[in-house]
Amino acid sequence: MRKPIVAIVGRPNVGKSTLFNRLVGRKVAIVEDIPGTTRDRLYADAEWGGVPFTLVDTGGLEVLDGLPPEEREPLAVASAQYIDLIRAQAQMAIEEADAIIFVVDVKDGPTAADRDVADILRRSRKPVVLAVNKADNDERREAAVEFYELGLGDPIPISAIHGTGIGDLMEEVVKYLPEVKEEPEGEAVKIAIVGRPNVGKSSLLNRLLGQERVIVSEIPGTTRDAIDTYLEWEGQPITLIDTAGIRRRGRIQPGLEKYSVLRALRAIGRSDVSLLVIDGMEGVTAQDAHIAGYIIDEAKSAIVLVNKWDLVPQRPGIKEEYERAVRAELRFLDYVPILFTSAKTGEGVDKIIPLALRVQEERLVRISTGKLNRIIQEAVSRHRPPSKGGKTLKIYYVTQASVSPPTFVFFVNDPDLVHFSYERYLENSIRKHYPFIGTPLKLVFRKRGGA
Repeated sequence: MRKPIVAIVGRPNVGKSTLFNRLVGRKVAIVEDIPGTTRDRLYADAEWGGVPFTLVDTGGLEVLDGLPPEEREPLAVASAQYIDLIRAQAQMAIEEADAIIFVVDVKDGPTAADRDVADILRRSRKPVVLAVNKADNDERREAAVEFYELGLGDPIPISAIHGTGIGDLMEEVVKYLPEVKEEPEGEAVKIAIVGRPNVGKSSLLNRLLGQERVIVSEIPGTTRDAIDTYLEWEGQPITLIDTAGIRRRGRIQPGLEKYSVLRALRAIGRSDVSLLVIDGMEGVTAQDAHIAGYIIDEAKSAIVLVNKWDLVPQRPGIKEEYERAVRAELRFLDYVPILFTSAKTGEGVDKIIPLALRVQEERLVRISTGKLNRIIQEAVSRHRPPSKGGKTLKIYYVTQASVSPPTFVFFVNDPDLVHFSYERYLENSIRKHYPFIGTPLKLVFRKRGGA
């Protein structure tokens, strides 16, 4: 049984993301003083008084129909074009929630938009707890009574930024949550979908899931937060992480986009397998290679997805030709499989999860010390180790210290004698026997007897 879901809703810029971060205990949602900052649903596990639940931060519920322009709540220009999508995402969160925290701003008093949101929430027939935010002094706490007019029960004054009133709020919320019956399950494989903006990451995720899980738009940079989606594939729990498009550092705008990129990079860091999505019409760009570098830096397994393949003119041998071109541009990812996909037609999409799980299995492969040393002895006999200043590298023995990523420790006479090219040769020698598809190998050289 899944954990109960608590959705945080309200019009833009009332402090929903600040409350989300407060309840989760870390900065998960982007917080910026611009209405309309949060666009997609953002999930995180939380707990209050021993009651576990999944918290959902939503984009602002903006109700425009029937309101004169002067009464409509302002949105940042960057988010105004997404208003219908934001509302749809919030509505989906309401539909799946077990309880709803409706956040309003005490400084503004009840607004026309608050009243319309309240109407939406009443129609949902879900338990609603009214949180009157920014009540950080006695005068504002007293003003919270004005929100009785919304007809949603007792308004609870809080200050999300200072943490006051949070206990009263959550004591009320957990009353409505169903009992959780924990069931044992395997550890979820974390798969991050990464790439530069507008290559089709969110469309691929939606195609995988068969539903509109995240906002999909032709406008680059739509997805800002890393969005986790949980599913089960033939009994294997999986977490899919959709991320904001990663731009080159020089093109990252201050504020929102900067934090979005940091979040995307953290998503790579907490993934097991990263799906690097490139645009089939554009081919591998310098930015694609840059993102691949992030994946390598984090020692994560990877698959390259050539998306929008339906737009590429087809001819005999085009896939083989294209794959050679991709590998030429991403030479340092020669161990990574390449899939040709189309989120629009579905081509290749059914192969993504099975291949990602296979790559994850490779990430957990362990080679016995005996087999490993035989492989390395054969390699050394074929290609003599390098020497420097009359001193030749000697490899005494090697052992696999860990998995995820597979890490091999070589005990040698002098680590400084290990040239990069010979290290790559040793890695390739291991891969001839154990391919470790899609998975980086970490080789560590230590002086025998050293720490």
